[in-house]
Amino acid sequence: MTSSIYQVLQCAVESGAVPNVVGIAADRNGVIYEGAAGPREAGGSDPVGPDSSFRIMSMTKMVATVAALQLVERGSLELDAPIDHYRPEWADLQVLEGFDGDTPKLRPAASRATVKQLITHTTGLGYWFWNADLLRWEQVTGTPNVLSGANVIFTAPLTADPGTTFQYGTNIDWLGRVIETASGTSLDVFVKENITAPLEMDDTAFLMSPQQRANSVPVHLKGEDGSWAPSEIDLNQNPEYFAGGHGLHSTPRDYLQFQRMLLGDGTVEGTQILRPETVDAAFTSQIGDLEFPPALPTADPTATCDFNLGPGFKWGYGLLLTTRDIPGMRRAGSGAWAGLCNTHFWVDRTTGITGAIYSQFLPFAAPESLDMYADFEKALYASR
Repeated sequence: MTSSIYQVLQCAVESGAVPNVVGIAADRNGVIYEGAAGPREAGGSDPVGPDSSFRIMSMTKMVATVAALQLVERGSLELDAPIDHYRPEWADLQVLEGFDGDTPKLRPAASRATVKQLITHTTGLGYWFWNADLLRWEQVTGTPNVLSGANVIFTAPLTADPGTTFQYGTNIDWLGRVIETASGTSLDVFVKENITAPLEMDDTAFLMSPQQRANSVPVHLKGEDGSWAPSEIDLNQNPEYFAGGHGLHSTPRDYLQFQRMLLGDGTVEGTQILRPETVDAAFTSQIGDLEFPPALPTADPTATCDFNLGPGFKWGYGLLLTTRDIPGMRRAGSGAWAGLCNTHFWVDRTTGITGAIYSQFLPFAAPESLDMYADFEKALYASR
């Protein structure tokens, strides 16, 4: 049956749906599938593989969330504390209500946002690619987006009052700063000492080593003729802050160790990263009556396509939660997320399966790439 899984990957590359792809999966005993198709760089001869280096973008968020939850376990961080208790500059943020010509209309927030609201994307912060007002705010103020690596991104306003809506955004970049205050160390050091080093994720880092750079999969763009070509799009390798929301580079094999830790209730191969009850909370909805938006229309088609999952999804701590069984695929209660350059993972604790799919291109959530992701998952479950 593994041949049918590989056929999904191979067909996706041959059809031009993706420039390259790695699929990987494990159960509670270890790796159950590895496969790859296509070149690391379009037009090249070096094949992509499970040890290739990818910009995992928002898959970084769950790593930073785990770091915060470790601090909660240690009593160094309080989820219900106001964010400005740890980062006083948060109090300077206001809510964007619209524009008077090219002048942003701002007002004070109706309440003080909490650390838990950062972790659950309910502070009112957003991203330019799914929020036209934020895109316009960046344009009229000359403020770059988060990919710049510049501290000025922390001046971006809220677009709703805290606690009133789920809006995916720069919350986990802010959480990274909270982690630094609560731990007394920089985010990169805390993540390495408490997560990646214990899990032996030696190829996971915010800044690429020369070896990782040589093994890195470039971000691809599709030309007018439908062919893929590598681009110069990259994360700032001399950033002003370490981005808890999107800054990590990793390999499929490395990140699978992290997924296996979640699958193992916080422990993998005898190494405990989180307590089981903390992992249970991460896989439990933490947003009350709110829900993950069934439709997210794009505000920037170069960055993302429309992302329409439909109803029935919640958010835990760092994870998109499935609320019902998907026939032939993951079960209710599974947690998942993805990265902007089209990397995806899921953890299904009911069946004991975790998997991931990796490519490296823009825009995010192209329908044909999402079809490949679903086909990979179906083929994997069918093989069990």
